[in-house]
Amino acid sequence: MRKYVLYLALLAGLLTGCYNEEDSREHVLKVYNWADYIGEGVLEDFQQYYKEQTGEEIRIVYQTFDINEIMLTKIEKGHEDFDVVCPSEYIIERMLRKDLLLPIDTVFAHSPNYMNGVAPYIREQIDKLGAPDNPASRYAVCYMWGTAGLLYNRAYVSESDLKSWGCLWEKRFAGKILMKDAYRDAYGMALLYARRRDLAEGRVTVPELMNDYSPASMDSVEKYLKLLKPNVAGWEADFGKEMMTKGKAWMNMTWSGDAQWAIEEARTVGVELAYTVPEEGSNIWYDGWVIPKYARNRKAASYFINFLCRPDIALRNMEENGYVSSIAAPEIMEACIDTTLTEPVDASYFFGPDARAVKLRNTQYPDKSVVARCAMIRDFGDRTVDVLEIWSRVKGDNLNGSIVALILVVAGLLCIWQIRRRWMAYKRRNLHRKRRRRQRRNPGC
Repeated sequence: MRKYVLYLALLAGLLTGCYNEEDSREHVLKVYNWADYIGEGVLEDFQQYYKEQTGEEIRIVYQTFDINEIMLTKIEKGHEDFDVVCPSEYIIERMLRKDLLLPIDTVFAHSPNYMNGVAPYIREQIDKLGAPDNPASRYAVCYMWGTAGLLYNRAYVSESDLKSWGCLWEKRFAGKILMKDAYRDAYGMALLYARRRDLAEGRVTVPELMNDYSPASMDSVEKYLKLLKPNVAGWEADFGKEMMTKGKAWMNMTWSGDAQWAIEEARTVGVELAYTVPEEGSNIWYDGWVIPKYARNRKAASYFINFLCRPDIALRNMEENGYVSSIAAPEIMEACIDTTLTEPVDASYFFGPDARAVKLRNTQYPDKSVVARCAMIRDFGDRTVDVLEIWSRVKGDNLNGSIVALILVVAGLLCIWQIRRRWMAYKRRNLHRKRRRRQRRNPGC
């Protein structure tokens, strides 16, 4: 039951929040972001930037989330008035479809529009989330992006061993493999490997497979993931980086930013890690800043997004979290060049013609040939529940009907309790206001 208590606690956290409604929202910016996803001092520097631009003070209410869907539920169901949030691409697509986003302002008092610095390649990918006559880049500005691939320990595994995703099913690596606990990445990877011959012979493309939720494809994914499970030492959300640096695992299907962090940490203790994307291809993901429909300070939100696109700020955020900014400024490329690397990459798709052969880390800027065999996973839409059920069966986390019903009942009760609590607080505030008004009118009372 401990697992189900965690589910209930998650629901309770989803339905609660705190905010001092007495504060003037013109001077408050509510930010909702992933944990450890912004550089030290950046928020304070934004406050100074905003004062310089507008002459106004701004206070930041900063909250973090760990799951896209929790963030979305708070906005869609709870009508939370976050001014700016940072969802992943498939949630951005879902929010656009549900009309939950406001356009981002691009005209500022004394500041250039730094959002123009987003790489054209990235803008093109983000626009795929919207409609041709209403491009998504009006509503979303990519913050960080990266790939899903294999982090490996060179003491035990060579890059040639990881040429194909099939390495994950090899018995010699049993018990030495970690998998990111990410159902979307796992789904895409398994289907690419299952249909590897069709891919090699050109009968299907990576984008088609990464977004194929036909019954036959879902059956293939479940079959391959269940065959993989005996080899997996753990499904990790964050501990994979530590296990890899300590040599407790030999390879980890993970995200490029986590891989970069682990490579740097491992180097300090004499462990050599590296990262690669297998030949079948993989997922390229994008996180972006958006302004939700219920935001109450759209002006400050637009200034905030613009500030984060300033090249020096983008670089500070990259250095903090290991991921890669969408900004394609020359100074960012210059700062990321690593002369200790032996092989250059072709990053011309991102930085332009001058980046055809530059020594950049493949965890940050994959070679043009790698990008060509990768694709963005779109929103699963109505098939999300089906894919989650596959993931649950693969991991053995099945929730039976009675448990699901219990969770729904508790969620309903929590919602009722939350509404009642806020209503009582509202009545108390009104009572206090009436008393203060009477005291002002009748000082002797």
